[in-house]
Amino acid sequence: MKLNEIKPAEGAKHPRKRVGRGIGSGNGKTAGRGHKGQKSRSGGFHKVGFEGGQMPLQRRLPKRGFVSLTAGSCAEVRLSDLQRLGATEADLLSLKAAGVVPQSALSAKVILSGKLERAVALKGIGATAGARAAIEAAGGSVA
Repeated sequence: MKLNEIKPAEGAKHPRKRVGRGIGSGNGKTAGRGHKGQKSRSGGFHKVGFEGGQMPLQRRLPKRGFVSLTAGSCAEVRLSDLQRLGATEADLLSLKAAGVVPQSALSAKVILSGKLERAVALKGIGATAGARAAIEAAGGSVA
């Protein structure tokens, strides 16, 4: 294969449709714009969702739901991650340095997943009730 032999796949390229070029073209006279009205004129357009002055659908329907700004900022840490960490103390900075939680995380919470067989002291990190019990059973603490 040579660079000068590369061509797009068969049927991938279509010629531009030339509208308003006579009756034989199939798109002559009104050029697919219909008869009269704003959308038939050059420069005649309106914004997306405009309904001719009627109250638009997106304004007729009520606002609904809630999007939390901090939803993705809390990282989950498994007990097995703490087991692999090797340190006796763990805080958010040490977890970020070890690559357990992403750098963008604003907080972290330990969940009950995996086994912890050594004492780990958590500082400034949350823990679920089950994870807290497992950490304290292994001789660790949650501050």
